Amino acid sequence: MTAQTEETVTPDLLYSEAEDDLRSAVRSLLADRSDAPTVIARIESDTPYDPQLWKALAADIGAAGLLVPEKLGGQGASHREAAVILEELGRSVAPAPYLTSAVVATETLLALGDEDGPVAGIVGELAAGRKVAVLAVPFSVTAATPTVSGTLDGTVIAVADAVAADLLLVPTADGLYAVGTDDAGVSVEPLVALDLTRPLATVTLTGATGTRLADAEAAGSAVRRGLLAGAGLLASEQLGIAEWCLTETVRYTRERHQFNRPVGSFQALKHRMAQLWLEVVSARAAARNAADALATGSPDAPLAVAVAQAYCSRVAVHAAEECVQLHGGIGMTWEHPAHLYLKRAKADSIAYGTAGHHREAIAELVELPAP
Repeated sequence: MTAQTEETVTPDLLYSEAEDDLRSAVRSLLADRSDAPTVIARIESDTPYDPQLWKALAADIGAAGLLVPEKLGGQGASHREAAVILEELGRSVAPAPYLTSAVVATETLLALGDEDGPVAGIVGELAAGRKVAVLAVPFSVTAATPTVSGTLDGTVIAVADAVAADLLLVPTADGLYAVGTDDAGVSVEPLVALDLTRPLATVTLTGATGTRLADAEAAGSAVRRGLLAGAGLLASEQLGIAEWCLTETVRYTRERHQFNRPVGSFQALKHRMAQLWLEVVSARAAARNAADALATGSPDAPLAVAVAQAYCSRVAVHAAEECVQLHGGIGMTWEHPAHLYLKRAKADSIAYGTAGHHREAIAELVELPAP
């Protein structure tokens, strides 16, 4: 294995008091504005996003600016706090463009290191919650290969949250451009996605005009950084999904009676839920390790992210499947929210790389000992 240095830093997997307070505020907001009936009603409409919810989360609580330094108008927090937000968004499957805008797009812009030019202005708008930006790449990518030319002509499919975006960050062979979604030559066509709480869209650019933010080399490095942060913190969203599914399943099996006893008292179900609990605890450790590695700028961050994604995506899907099955007939209905969690978990499992891709990355990052 890779050699251990004498100054190896032990990751902090615990939640601070400030993180617990942040969790309480976000959970209270989501319980009030994004409970299951509200989410189902919104995805049945043409407007899955609630602008008032986003304003309350992004601006009033200040979640959109957690990763942004105070001198650029943000909160000056870290990926640890952003991970707490994503855990709660996973627990509620709220339709909010937090991962794509406040994490991936923001981290991409911050990686450019421009504190005075147009990048700083965009970052300030995002941090204040006045604008939403998304990186114009397919939601499944692990490394962006430009499909748009330097003249801003081309098509990008399956861009997550593009329908809610004010601004597109477009990687091209010539560099990174900022393009308004309302600009001439820009078309955003919604797609029918599995996960209706995180809509996908096809973005088509036809001679659009945009602001060049960086050259090709700087853009490539920044996009990789944004996607790494996105994959790492996606694990926290997957953790939130799994925790809700486990908690709700335990609650239901305690209340549901069959043969005059709670179905949760049957040994077979006890074993299944105990196994799921062990998986969720391990997923929490992996997700917190990835968030801490990103927050501290650890050189092991790529490995921590790969481990978290390789494990957490499977746990989220398993937890959602168990939730549907152990709820019996009611778990198969549209009115019960279990299907929302299964769809989000399935969609997340291929976002920013599949578990198989991340396992391959682990093999490349870790030097195995000679036999």
